[in-house]
Amino acid sequence: MGLPTVFIRLTGCPLRCVYCDTSYAFSGGTLWEIEAILAETRKQGTSYVTVTGGEPLAQKSCLSLLKKLSDEGFHVSLETSGALSVAEVDKRVKKIIDVKTPDSGESARHLFENFNYLLPYDELKFVICSRADYDWSKELIQRYHLQHKAHLLFSPSYQQLPAADLAAWILEDKLAVRMQLQLHKLIWGEGSRR
Repeated sequence: MGLPTVFIRLTGCPLRCVYCDTSYAFSGGTLWEIEAILAETRKQGTSYVTVTGGEPLAQKSCLSLLKKLSDEGFHVSLETSGALSVAEVDKRVKKIIDVKTPDSGESARHLFENFNYLLPYDELKFVICSRADYDWSKELIQRYHLQHKAHLLFSPSYQQLPAADLAAWILEDKLAVRMQLQLHKLIWGEGSRR
């Protein structure tokens, strides 16, 4: 977070989270060949690339794209819902898995076996909508010993949960998580597609 990054947003998502701010990525878009994506990415002048969506793993060429970006020497991360398997994701790619909390409306879709494929540099992101989501997330971290498997991020759901409330709960519980805010909304505004 905070580094200049090329975002490659792939179309399509099988989930419908209540807080989704990228519903425009459910359909439409422009068909690109992988080589054209690589050429455009090279032009941007940064070594950081994030492949996101919708749900990027819903695209059959996503795994090939991740591998080719890594082969080119980019620092690649994949932002995924956790509803599809990450077992075949190239080991050089940092996986950022959005653990679906109950208030997302999609927690039943989360594949908990994805926790078996985490590497120490991967991240688990919890979008927290309420105190109930917070408590559920704390319990899940303890049950699966997630603090030993990946970096943990708690993010308040934009305009649903005040950031100060989430910060207070984390501090009160001395929870070993990193709080994350959506910087693009703070810098460019709510409707920004940056």
